[in-house]
Amino acid sequence: MIKTCVRGLAALSLSLVPLLAPAPAQAANPVETTTLADAVHRLPAAAEHRAGYTRTSFKHWNSGMLKDGCNTRSEVLIAEAVEAPKVGAGCTLTDGEWHSYYDGQEVEDPKALDIDHMVPLAEAWDSGASSWSAARREAYANDLNAPASLVAVTARTNRAKADQDPAGWLPPLPGAHCRYIAEWVSTKLRWDLAADSAELDAIAVFASGQCKDTPVIYTAT
Repeated sequence: MIKTCVRGLAALSLSLVPLLAPAPAQAANPVETTTLADAVHRLPAAAEHRAGYTRTSFKHWNSGMLKDGCNTRSEVLIAEAVEAPKVGAGCTLTDGEWHSYYDGQEVEDPKALDIDHMVPLAEAWDSGASSWSAARREAYANDLNAPASLVAVTARTNRAKADQDPAGWLPPLPGAHCRYIAEWVSTKLRWDLAADSAELDAIAVFASGQCKDTPVIYTAT
């Protein structure tokens, strides 16, 4: 009788294994690598809509990815420094050096730098982010998982750019144009953001010309 009960319990335990086993982890999205000539055709075309936008719709800067006492802005500065800064109390940064690729300037004072959202927050809103959850907008505004998403540049170039797309603004350094357009497109593809007709026309000029072979690398979110 006891043996029968033990066998019954063992059989019951085995029958529950599939129910209790953890679900397999979801595979990460693959890294996509293509050229600008191809990538421009992957952008969904749509009209833009600014209604309802406020900058506070995108929470930033948050506590960053490393949870090391530095916020997202500081983590970008640390990651992009060409000469590593000293990190003091409260994540105060000193003695570093940065290269602003928009204008080719070397910068030693982190206060002279802005962290530019490659695709500005307002542009993201216009292009699809208006329908996102608050959590997804926060993830977008603090995206440390893709080097192209956030870039340390001189404050004057970031403020000249404001919320314009490539139809309205390009970096003042001509040698930066191919990189900039490729990173703009990679960011839009990463976050599944659309482009309007003027923006697509501006990108197509580079995608069919001098920048057609520039790599576009992204991982969809």
